[in-house]
Amino acid sequence: MRSFTDRVSEIDISGIRKMFEAARTDSINLGLGEPDVPMPAHIGDAAVDAIRRGHTRYTPGAGMPELREALSEKFLRDNNVRVSPDEIIVTAGASEALHIVLQALVEPGDDVLIPDPGFVSYAALSHIAGGRVIGVPLVDLALDPDVVSERITRNTKVLIVNSPSNPCGSVQSRREMQAFAELAEDYDFTIISDEVYEFLIYEGEHVSPAEFTDNVVTVNATSKTYAMTGWRLGYLAARPEYIEQFHKVHQYVQACAGSVAQYAALAAITGPQDCVCEMREQFRERRDILLRGLSELGIECPTPAGAFYLFPRVGDGDRVSAELAGRGVITVPGSSFGAHGSEHIRLSYTASKTDIACAIERMAGVSMSGVSIPGRSV
Repeated sequence: MRSFTDRVSEIDISGIRKMFEAARTDSINLGLGEPDVPMPAHIGDAAVDAIRRGHTRYTPGAGMPELREALSEKFLRDNNVRVSPDEIIVTAGASEALHIVLQALVEPGDDVLIPDPGFVSYAALSHIAGGRVIGVPLVDLALDPDVVSERITRNTKVLIVNSPSNPCGSVQSRREMQAFAELAEDYDFTIISDEVYEFLIYEGEHVSPAEFTDNVVTVNATSKTYAMTGWRLGYLAARPEYIEQFHKVHQYVQACAGSVAQYAALAAITGPQDCVCEMREQFRERRDILLRGLSELGIECPTPAGAFYLFPRVGDGDRVSAELAGRGVITVPGSSFGAHGSEHIRLSYTASKTDIACAIERMAGVSMSGVSIPGRSV
């Protein structure tokens, strides 16, 4: 009988993947967080051109210099943060970025504060790194600085912040981000800021904690912004003392991100951005259709200010998600995102308007004890 490490044996397969792989062939998938719109043509053209020119070999480990230069300009333009090209590592998706950061920062016994509910990878990757995961319950589906402060210990090494949020769609305010930065300074821990949904904001503004402190690692990707999920192209930015250590892990885990994917990302970041605005408006319309449909079914749900998810409270999220799957509507039970998500389900509105309307029809008749959640629109 083979013996496997506890750090792997004790984690489970993502609930998102479980629901996706168990779906009926005629199911409407409101579970997977992936834009259904086509990738902009100029990005594909750049990738094809790179292949034809033979740009299919290794790149520098940190990424192509021209891509890191473009990302440096992007951080200043879009995030009001000065980051030099040498403070950026291009990775195989945001997933690799999260992995190498946690491997470099977290020792066995260190505490990692994560949103609860929060993205499924945070707890698993922290556990693999040997960290002790501490879930921070959300207030109105967003991280609250006071609640975070209550859970800081002398062993706290990392706080993960995700805005806009998966699974909740919440957008953290400037005041909240500044408060997180002040806590990081006061207690000497690092913020990992997951900003992959930064351009999918319908109300409010995107604020990076890197505006306020150097104790932060910013993680991002081209996946959601440019409908490039399959390209697996992400990046991280941090001060030099971080980058030196992250690069050690990156070079053995990945060596470098894919060369063709990097050329595609360069075209995405430096090319026209009207495609991003168009995609955001499509998702805003779909969000509103799904919200109206849920309301007609008697399910009240806060209006998400960003990303492309709804996170309604339905009572027993596991039961509701299973019953909906039986009716051909794939959702994700909120328990997949943490103990405090168990009364919720996550619905992604990246499906077409027609599929969303059909899904709402199929949802009728499933017992869901929708609860109106007071407080700010998130």
